[in-house]
Amino acid sequence: MKLQELTKPWAAFNYGFLDESAKRELRRRILKAIAIPGYQVPYASREVPMARGWGTGGLQVTLTLLNPTSVVKVIDQGADDSVNASSIRKFFGRVGGVVETEDMGKATIVQSRHRIPEEKLREDQVLVLQVPNPEPLRPVQPDMSIARDMHGDADYGQLWLVLYEQLVKSGRIMQGAEYPSLVNGRYVITPSPIPRWDVPKLNQADHLTILSAGREKRLYAVPPYTKVEPLVFDDVPYRVEDHRDKTCYRSHVTGFFMNELPQDDGSSAYELSDSHFGIKHIRKAEGEPVEIGDTWYKNGRMD
Repeated sequence: MKLQELTKPWAAFNYGFLDESAKRELRRRILKAIAIPGYQVPYASREVPMARGWGTGGLQVTLTLLNPTSVVKVIDQGADDSVNASSIRKFFGRVGGVVETEDMGKATIVQSRHRIPEEKLREDQVLVLQVPNPEPLRPVQPDMSIARDMHGDADYGQLWLVLYEQLVKSGRIMQGAEYPSLVNGRYVITPSPIPRWDVPKLNQADHLTILSAGREKRLYAVPPYTKVEPLVFDDVPYRVEDHRDKTCYRSHVTGFFMNELPQDDGSSAYELSDSHFGIKHIRKAEGEPVEIGDTWYKNGRMD
């Protein structure tokens, strides 16, 4: 046998980069995840031109959903112009010939890391969330085989205990991101490292949400119009970050999730975390005909 006999002639990559076998497998896994809301479905995570831990799970799901008519928006902690978001968006354009956009209203697929946009997603839009750690029980049960049994038995007592300990020690629940949430009254999920502000946006939402962890080889879904409840005690209501009185120094918009920017004099300035949402308001204030979609929050409170 010669080395030349083991090689194949050069050929262009498949549409959407992933081979058709990988896409078929992912589609079957996604369908199962939709049929069983919140259930972690294992899949054979493929190698993609990105290091694991930088969004390979979300990348594979989006590549599977791509078609030539797709319009894709990619955000990284709310920003469309970060290196990671820009690189992923350009990659989709190269391998799928899709339209790239920063406008929520025009997108058909929204891939995000650590944030859900402020504008509501429609029924014809899909939200793909990158997840570094899909297992909510890992902090209390590092043995994944036991954790799977606990999910099967709906045994989430240790998670409640963690929240209770935070409440006793600090006077409030300190879980800032990855807040454990009950989906469809059955499975508890980690809703990606989104802030508490974004978790209520998953409840009874019009859109499909797919959460995927490439490094951990797990994906799960929140179908449209599905109940998502953060784990809370009856006498301690769920609280989001209090940003009602925060105003973006660039767009002058108040009542949405803000990034805090420390200043040299010790004070803080605030900027909208959803960058293009702020850009829309700036352009509208300058007289441009900009369409801003409906939002989940009004003046810092859920509508």
